[in-house]
Amino acid sequence: MRREQVQAFVKENLLTFLTIGGVIVGIVLGIGLREVPAEGEKWSPRDVSYINFIGDIFLRMLKALILPLIVTSLIAAVGSLDLSLSGKIGGRAVLYYVITTVMAVILGIILVVTIQPGKGAEETSGSEKGEVRNVTTADTLLDLVRNMFPPNLVQACLQQYQTVLTPPKSNPAESDLLLWSVGGKFVDGMNIIGLVVASIVFGIALGALKDDVQLVLKFFQQLSHTIMKVTGWVIWLSPIGVLFLITAKLLEMDDLGEIFGKLGLYFAVVAGGIVFHGFVILPTIFFLFTRKNPVKFVANMGQAIATAFGTSSSSATLPVTMQCLEDKNHIDPRVSRFVLPIGATINMDGTALYEAVAAIFIAQLRGLSLTFGNIVAISITATAASIGAAGIPQAGLVTLVMVLDTVGLPAEDVSLIIAVDWLLDRFRTVVNVLGDSFGAAIVAHYSQKELATIPSSSEINGKPQRNSMAHSAETVLFEERL
Repeated sequence: MRREQVQAFVKENLLTFLTIGGVIVGIVLGIGLREVPAEGEKWSPRDVSYINFIGDIFLRMLKALILPLIVTSLIAAVGSLDLSLSGKIGGRAVLYYVITTVMAVILGIILVVTIQPGKGAEETSGSEKGEVRNVTTADTLLDLVRNMFPPNLVQACLQQYQTVLTPPKSNPAESDLLLWSVGGKFVDGMNIIGLVVASIVFGIALGALKDDVQLVLKFFQQLSHTIMKVTGWVIWLSPIGVLFLITAKLLEMDDLGEIFGKLGLYFAVVAGGIVFHGFVILPTIFFLFTRKNPVKFVANMGQAIATAFGTSSSSATLPVTMQCLEDKNHIDPRVSRFVLPIGATINMDGTALYEAVAAIFIAQLRGLSLTFGNIVAISITATAASIGAAGIPQAGLVTLVMVLDTVGLPAEDVSLIIAVDWLLDRFRTVVNVLGDSFGAAIVAHYSQKELATIPSSSEINGKPQRNSMAHSAETVLFEERL
């Protein structure tokens, strides 16, 4: 009997074990292959691109699922809910997002002010110069709102709006950005927040019309199930995809020893704070509100955590996150498919913590004394910047520029920390995904009674269903185990 239980456990969690193994093998392989070229040489970009090829294909497949997954899941989830319940679920989710983001910022500020990693730290030689555009905090936040209401939904699948500042012709050397001419352009990159808003509005309309549009609602529900089936197939490629993504990233880096020697304490503060927030604070909140075992919950999210670390993209990980929540943690799909796309867009706990720490670290490195008012301003801006991150191309650079601008530091100082940003980004993504998942679970817990009064999609389709919410989630998603 015990042997059968072990076999069942391994079979159920095989993909998770393989993906975590892919992460470990990728790290070992990347470090080992760095020694292959002769001393003083490094892998050529072409050779790295060959190694990254399989990982790139995997990432492309995941990104291809983002658009149909977000649109169909949101419309199906919101359309199947009562209008008042949609408002309650959305309100609970946003409240959770704001509270946890503020907590992450406060934790980061406490750590960086106490440990002071910028005191005595060296600047990295030949710092990598990131592409930094001229931008003000107000313009970035206004762009976020503009992108929530795209003028063309087809264009929103491919591009998003961005404010462009140009120096006045009469004084090209003008340094005050507020005096520059204001223009705008559409840049490449899916406008996820605009598609989320449009899908929610469409779902609300279906919910308001109810019986008159059951055929349309059923279409989106069945399409959502189909997308999740395709997602299940793609996810089985994650172990090998993650392996090659991590290996290639390690090979293209410069001297790792030199980088971590100069930015090691900064890296430890950011990574430590992010891990503490994601694996201590968030599970504690989850336990206090639901009285459920957070360790088991996190273990069931192992596949999503490993994919998030490998891809460093919350949006690309969204299909995996949905599957883990619904199939393993038995979260009602009507909640997960409503809350997760919103969370992947606006809930960025790891990013908020990172930006607050990075800004204060750079100020310490430059010998700039920060007042209490400066720190409060940094905390507010970091929170706002993390919310707007998904609506901006090269979000890490642009939103950090917003925070640096708060304390009067030049945008070019972003280059001081870019050397380790690629790795910190993976830690940030893991915590962002965990934060979304815990939020969906807490919202589902407090919405159980209201959800019990509304038929799920499986009942609408005339399928038998037990009263168990866990069984409901599995019935909606999978009629057979992948």
